[in-house]
Amino acid sequence: MKKIKRLFAIMIFAGMSLVVSAQEGVWNGEIEVQGMKLPLVFNFSSDGCTLDSPSQGAKGIKAEKETLEGGKIRVKIPMARAVFEGTMEGEGIKGTFTQNGMSFPMTLLPGTPRVNRPQTPVAPFPYTTEEVSFCNGDYIFNGTLTMPKNSDKNTKVVLMVTGSGQQNRDEEVFGHKPFAVIADALAREGIASLRYDDRGYGDSTVVFSNFTTDDFKQDAEAGLCFLRKRFKRVGVLGHSEGGTIAFMLASEGKADFVVSMAGMAVSGKETLLMQNRIGLAPLGLPEETVDAYCKSLSDAFDTLAGGKSVQDVDRKNVPLLLRQLFEMAMKQADTPFMRHIFSLDIRQELPKITCPVLAMNGKKDMQVDCEKNISALQDGLLNCKPTIVPFDGLNHLFQHCTTGNVIEYQQIEETISVDVLKTILDYIRNLDLQR
Repeated sequence: MKKIKRLFAIMIFAGMSLVVSAQEGVWNGEIEVQGMKLPLVFNFSSDGCTLDSPSQGAKGIKAEKETLEGGKIRVKIPMARAVFEGTMEGEGIKGTFTQNGMSFPMTLLPGTPRVNRPQTPVAPFPYTTEEVSFCNGDYIFNGTLTMPKNSDKNTKVVLMVTGSGQQNRDEEVFGHKPFAVIADALAREGIASLRYDDRGYGDSTVVFSNFTTDDFKQDAEAGLCFLRKRFKRVGVLGHSEGGTIAFMLASEGKADFVVSMAGMAVSGKETLLMQNRIGLAPLGLPEETVDAYCKSLSDAFDTLAGGKSVQDVDRKNVPLLLRQLFEMAMKQADTPFMRHIFSLDIRQELPKITCPVLAMNGKKDMQVDCEKNISALQDGLLNCKPTIVPFDGLNHLFQHCTTGNVIEYQQIEETISVDVLKTILDYIRNLDLQR
């Protein structure tokens, strides 16, 4: 989600500024927050520095540097109200990272931290790929059609739809390429797939937040029309928001089968409120404070969904401690995408689905609640025989994880559980589609 991915989630680092002595180049270290390791990368140069937080997808954060007496360095991070101070010891810079009154020991070492992605497909491949394109209005979508050997019009094919946020055809995040991994696994089992870059991908003039889930559904529908010209049996495999879109298309009779990976079946408003509660948990706030904040958010979402402005939002019950966070949330909320998400609820569309459905959720998903969404699917998918599978120990990306927190995504080597891949392959391979 990624995906409804990290919307309104509390980020420990919003931005930073650093300070370093004579050392230049790339240095990396990590701090431990709530039992989770958070890597940081410092890019020191002769005229300044920047900071990257790989686990939060943040790069090039401006920083300030200065050298103190005794060989100490100080790195200030104004946007995050954070400071790193350290001294050169051996090959490292040993010091303390301080933010909002909390201190964490951290040692910087030279070089960029390496990440391993063993599941990413590597050539040569026992299947063929074809670069293709299709259109929806003025938008041209470039994609990769992956086909097993000897494929023909009767070969089953899936259109792969990414989660929220502008993403490439591989749904690439933190070096992981889940759609490339899935496409590879499908092709090796005789199943074709089309994955495509989201609208406007690579074009900096396109403001992605101006589009809504309905726009992305129309893009996916154009992809289905493209595939229908070459294949008879066409399904949709969607992740997160893409799973929601898969349900929407199926409810309109546009898909022969659906594979949903953490697709949101409850409302967008409920999902966002759940994400906020999870984001506030590490702060240790009183329950009544969290309740008051989430009630204010809920009322604000209703106001914005109704077409009113951010200025019309009632702020009188927002807890004092969280007013700055609330204003940041309102700034994020004031887009066509978010206003649409607040009122998006596909539960009433689920009974219209008659095609086969495989729906999967990870029990440690902290972006799309497993229990609530599975319950909604069980109650709503009344006119098909759905296969609904909750997976123990998996997060929103279907990785084996410790907590399910988004900070872990980048640090986990596994891109997607092999059990999930097997479930998808077995399901599609065994489908008896008469068309």
